[in-house]
Amino acid sequence: MGKTTHFEFFFDVSSPWTYLAFSRIEAIATHTNTTIDWKPILVGGVFNKVNESVYEQRSNPHPVKGRYYTKDLRDWAKFCDIEIGKPPVFPVRAVDVMRGACVALDAGCLSAYAGAAFRAYWGQLRDISQPEELTAICNEVGLDSEAFFTAITSDDIKGRLRHNTEDLIARGGFGSPTMFIDETDMYFGNDRLPLVEAALK
Repeated sequence: MGKTTHFEFFFDVSSPWTYLAFSRIEAIATHTNTTIDWKPILVGGVFNKVNESVYEQRSNPHPVKGRYYTKDLRDWAKFCDIEIGKPPVFPVRAVDVMRGACVALDAGCLSAYAGAAFRAYWGQLRDISQPEELTAICNEVGLDSEAFFTAITSDDIKGRLRHNTEDLIARGGFGSPTMFIDETDMYFGNDRLPLVEAALK
């Protein structure tokens, strides 16, 4: 019997490029007979430690690159058959929704939860930092919202999200999505998925 491949997907729903990758990663895992080890993170925590230039680029965007960025994102969204708009609240405070991803992981509904959160924020342009929006996401995926809100304030859930974020930084990551094959083979970004699929095969 061959060695089982360990495939990790570090992600934060506040990134549109992560939504693009998320929309395809499960199909790739199915094609390659691979299980996804989902790793919710806070990408803002990563930027603060190792990639602060992101904030400078946001506050002083290059006009020519900015126009292409918008087109590129639109082209990718069409290719992936998902809706990506321009949320009025950006960047969004993602700490509660990403702690919630850890709760959903325990409940066995991470994929449904993350998909609902991505669609709510990028497709429906809802402010997913708000309790009522998180409640709606819980209702959509069958999570008990009262238990959910209790869990996301627990030291266990807070610690797990912090640990995932720090683990990514320690292993050389600098953004979302970041993927690892067998602990050390790192891939960053939606456009690296063909390389990920080839490596998993």
